[in-house]
Amino acid sequence: MRLHKYMAYCGIGSRRKCEELIRQGRVFLNGKQVTKMGTIINPDKDVVTLDQNQHLELVEEKIYIMLNKPQGIITSVYDPQGRKTVLEHMGWKGSRIFPVGRLDFDTEGLLILTNDGEFAFTMTHPKHQVEKGYYCVVKGLPKPQAINRLKHGVDIGGFVTSPAEVEYTGKSNGNAIFRLTIHEGKNRQVRRMFEAIGHPVIYLRRERIGNLTLGELNTGLWRYLSHKEVIDFKLLTGGKSND
Repeated sequence: MRLHKYMAYCGIGSRRKCEELIRQGRVFLNGKQVTKMGTIINPDKDVVTLDQNQHLELVEEKIYIMLNKPQGIITSVYDPQGRKTVLEHMGWKGSRIFPVGRLDFDTEGLLILTNDGEFAFTMTHPKHQVEKGYYCVVKGLPKPQAINRLKHGVDIGGFVTSPAEVEYTGKSNGNAIFRLTIHEGKNRQVRRMFEAIGHPVIYLRRERIGNLTLGELNTGLWRYLSHKEVIDFKLLTGGKSND
């Protein structure tokens, strides 16, 4: 098994996060530092440690949580600046879990936390094209030509987005309200898309990831995903249900 994949199975993070830890020189195999990608290990014989003091073991019980993240919370398990993290907000005292992807400090909405690295990989990898739905309030009233730019792809600075689904739902105090659906996950992508057409985001909430929706989960609260939600998501992305 490849080292970064094993680490993901141990609940350290997504495969990408685990690759990053290897590049940083924080991972040790049988006491020796590893920085090479693609290193093969034998989980039954080899000993993998993080920062030389955290022995990694395969996670047996998988945890899947949905949080309706409020504004002013960091999407991280630790913040060197001392800001409140999502785990601190939840008061989480259970097994190691980590957030899948990110929501900006000022963005609300659906955030998944888990210890299942493969699930996180499926949710975030571009090849699976998992849809993400957002509720957006933007400054001013964009003209049809500007909205069409979002629908056909817009340059957000070195990257042209894929076509987005954009639905105008009304206005409030002279500002437009949209529902936007994308399947990419670039840093601050939705905000950068609206900035590119000259209408910055005033308020942003993620409401859906694939088949997972906030429903009636109030801001700041969290719940466990149901067994059916997890299986349906895996089937949606072409994975195995393991049921």
